[in-house]
Amino acid sequence: MPQLNMKGPYDFTNENVDKYITRTSAGNYALGYVDKDNAFVVQYIGRSDTDVNDRIKDHLGENYAAFKFSYATSPKAAFEKECQNYHDFGGSEKLKNNIHPDHPDNSPNWKCPVCG
Repeated sequence: MPQLNMKGPYDFTNENVDKYITRTSAGNYALGYVDKDNAFVVQYIGRSDTDVNDRIKDHLGENYAAFKFSYATSPKAAFEKECQNYHDFGGSEKLKNNIHPDHPDNSPNWKCPVCG
């Protein structure tokens, strides 16, 4: 079974994002909900190359009840983890992500570790 290796889940509110994501850092996040068996159901995978707290807030107001997150050691590490999580949790067929994660504009040589 795939693993996110992230902290959470937490209720997806502005207050909780600020409470739990306290560092300005590249990072990864997953959005979804907690089901009746208390399992986190992943609906969306994302990342930030600079500030995961700020980036995840772009999704406030969308239909997500909970979030998980992790800090990344670098933008490249965040990109590679986002790709891995995207593939592990079903890609655009199962997630609300419309497209495969894209590399940052200033790093055109970075490739997805799963599909190349």
